[in-house]
Amino acid sequence: MRAVVTGAAGFIGSHLCEHLLSRGDEVTGVDAITDFYDPARKRRNLAPLLDRAGFAFLRGDLLDLALPPLIADADVVYHLAGQPGVRGSWGREFAVYLERNVLVTQRVLEAARETGLRRLVFASSSSVYGDAAAYPTPERLSPRPVSPYGVTKLAAEQLCETYRAVFGVPTVSLRLFSVYGPRQRPDMAFARLVAAACSGLPFRLYGDGEQSRDFTYVGDVTTAMRAAALSPWTGVANLGGGGEVSVRQVITLLDRLGAPVHVTRSPARPGDARRTAADISLARSAFGYRPVTDVRTGLAAMLRHEHALTRGPEDRRTSRELLGHRNAH
Repeated sequence: MRAVVTGAAGFIGSHLCEHLLSRGDEVTGVDAITDFYDPARKRRNLAPLLDRAGFAFLRGDLLDLALPPLIADADVVYHLAGQPGVRGSWGREFAVYLERNVLVTQRVLEAARETGLRRLVFASSSSVYGDAAAYPTPERLSPRPVSPYGVTKLAAEQLCETYRAVFGVPTVSLRLFSVYGPRQRPDMAFARLVAAACSGLPFRLYGDGEQSRDFTYVGDVTTAMRAAALSPWTGVANLGGGGEVSVRQVITLLDRLGAPVHVTRSPARPGDARRTAADISLARSAFGYRPVTDVRTGLAAMLRHEHALTRGPEDRRTSRELLGHRNAH
């Protein structure tokens, strides 16, 4: 299967590229390498992929690239590129979220329509639900996001549904619930907790610690994305980890894993939902989704990765080598 992965240098995107290659797919990764967080992390995510057979990388902004030629030979496009983060989406930065989450998605959909793409898998977010009216939350519940980020992800998701209904573009939108694992974005809670545990520096806890999430391991997500791409099903589905865990419980679990965290407290931040919990029965029936990684196992993998980074040699490839590299399929 020939795949294009947008946002390939990111946390989930780089894991997805690895998974697809391991299954024998040919992958073209695309990423603008924005500076939302340290671009060196993204280059490090890419480094293991660059010399693998069947992988090609293109650095570019999806608003500027000619997309039809890029996806013309693809069987599936996994559209993961976008501007992440709830807390940064307020105020002036909202324009960036509109551009990278909504306008970019519309361009990808137009290219899919023009080329007759066989499959488009879009990475949506549980942030579309906001403070949901029911838990576990089913897809039929009306979304009511509580952050501008959630608004833009919902708008992009609804664009996918519109192109599917009007033009027959075969789209699957997956509402991802708090994805974690090695290489997680440094602003996210698990990454900050693991970094604090390994460094001895304090962890800033926003709120009372009783806020809960349906944490979902990245390996389960990438497996589900490929399964959704191979399935004939189209529509919108939740991808959750199978159960809620509070931040306070995660801190206790890290202590039991031998990685205690010193906590400092700050007020809750606007836009953060109090809890999330996914009803995953639709994904289970539509494309066989079954998360297999519990939080303890996933956290242990993150701790091992963090220790390896602090102890192992730095990758010494130059930015030019990393970003100018391109393998032929």
